[in-house]
Amino acid sequence: MNEEDADRAVGRLLREHATRHRAGDALQSAVRTEIALEAAGQRRQAAPPVARRWHWPAWGLTAAGFACGVLATAITLHLLPPTDGSRALEQELASSHVRALMVAHLTDVASSDQHTVKPWFQGKLDYSPPVKDLAGDGYPLIGGRLDYVAGHPVAALVYRRHGHLINLFIWPADGQAAPTLHSHQGYQLAHWRNAGMQFWAVSDLNGEELQTLARLIP
Repeated sequence: MNEEDADRAVGRLLREHATRHRAGDALQSAVRTEIALEAAGQRRQAAPPVARRWHWPAWGLTAAGFACGVLATAITLHLLPPTDGSRALEQELASSHVRALMVAHLTDVASSDQHTVKPWFQGKLDYSPPVKDLAGDGYPLIGGRLDYVAGHPVAALVYRRHGHLINLFIWPADGQAAPTLHSHQGYQLAHWRNAGMQFWAVSDLNGEELQTLARLIP
């Protein structure tokens, strides 16, 4: 049997005996999010998304282990079904945080200057997110990017605290609400509303320090 015949035989066996499984809602949502992010990336004047997403710096074996851990976490986050609407949003935000780490797509605009990051969002969103550099308080600004949460594009600001990265997701919302702390699959999420905006900060940072960030913004 030549190679071509062998390929046809394998294909026939797969068609006849392979078990097919329908993708779950969480996985389908993740795929839709990736498609939306790709579409948003095509509208930005930046490096090609594919090249940027899948470029892995030479961090050695330690980074390879970290990447495997993040990948396992991402798979877990996508496959575990949420129990209600609130938990579904928490799962989506945690997944976005992990995905940003996993594909090295933390920022579209990398800058600690709030006067550089804030104008970058103009024309990309129909609102202007508040941007503050909190280096003096121990939370330096790393940059910002567009993300896709709850069916629409949102601003994501990235902060650092003692080596821990924080993704701060911002989009418009009515009302006022003091910071509340949530947890999902080992990640802490702080949620609050103020000045016409809704804020979700996600990190593996401890809850107390994450709430301190919430009190500083805006």
